[in-house]
Amino acid sequence: MLKKSKNMVTVATLYKFVEINDKIDLQKDILTSCEKYNVKGTILLANEGINGTISAQKFEITKVINSLTKDKRFEDLEIKYSLTDEQPFNRMKVRLKKEIVTMGDETINPAKISGKYINPEEWNTLISDPEVLVIDTRNKYETEIGRFKNAIDPRTDSFREFPKWVENLKKEIDDPNKKIAMYCTGGIRCEKSTSLLKKEGFKNVYHLKGGILKYLETVPNEESLWDGECFVFDDRVALDEQLEVGSYQMCYACRMPLTKEDLKNKNYEKGVSCHYCYDKTTKERKKRFLSRQKQIDLAKSRGDEHFGPQIKK
Repeated sequence: MLKKSKNMVTVATLYKFVEINDKIDLQKDILTSCEKYNVKGTILLANEGINGTISAQKFEITKVINSLTKDKRFEDLEIKYSLTDEQPFNRMKVRLKKEIVTMGDETINPAKISGKYINPEEWNTLISDPEVLVIDTRNKYETEIGRFKNAIDPRTDSFREFPKWVENLKKEIDDPNKKIAMYCTGGIRCEKSTSLLKKEGFKNVYHLKGGILKYLETVPNEESLWDGECFVFDDRVALDEQLEVGSYQMCYACRMPLTKEDLKNKNYEKGVSCHYCYDKTTKERKKRFLSRQKQIDLAKSRGDEHFGPQIKK
């Protein structure tokens, strides 16, 4: 459950699958609004919709969200909120992409076809049914630190691998009426995954509305079937069941979440390597990572942004 807090920074995770044909103009408008209210984070725009995480003081976030939702396309934007003591982003980016969540198949269109939303209050009942196949659509560096009990972990390194995993799933399940429940961090990947499964012929496909973050915000801890922490894509790294900053740090070379014990490993160097990736990167790449980390540390010591706000395609 989301607790009341004196924390000064509000984090908003948002998305919606909706047709967007004016990405360049929208990109400029969103960036202008975010810069005006000192909002930081990343927002992605594609023909299929919008996806992002932004953070600032509550009234600043409210101004930007209100500006966004004045656009009829975003009136029912899916938004999850959490609180933190420190700004988790260094800058504001609004990027144009082919997909707002990259599956590698641009024919998949959740705005036209997707599974059935299941509200957090109903999720426990669904996944407690032994006849329901529960699938975590996230990557293995995320599932390592937490997931719903009895959920199947596809062990993917990236979302691009998920369609191939589904091909193999079809070989194992020859019943198109099999009930399948899918979830992810904020709802976006599981929604796109249900669109893929519907395309592949599965009829009874469900997904958790608002994802893990909405579930943790809504369902009381004593009723929760969530086990562990939830990986998030910012400097907080992970959130616990109270949506407070969790116990992990991130290796910024390979994105693996690290425990306090992992940080003591001889192959760990902040921003450069950890025991997961030390043998997988060259000396040249390690030097580049070290140089970048020094720039970040220097900028933070000065109170500056490491990179200024900018538009990227």
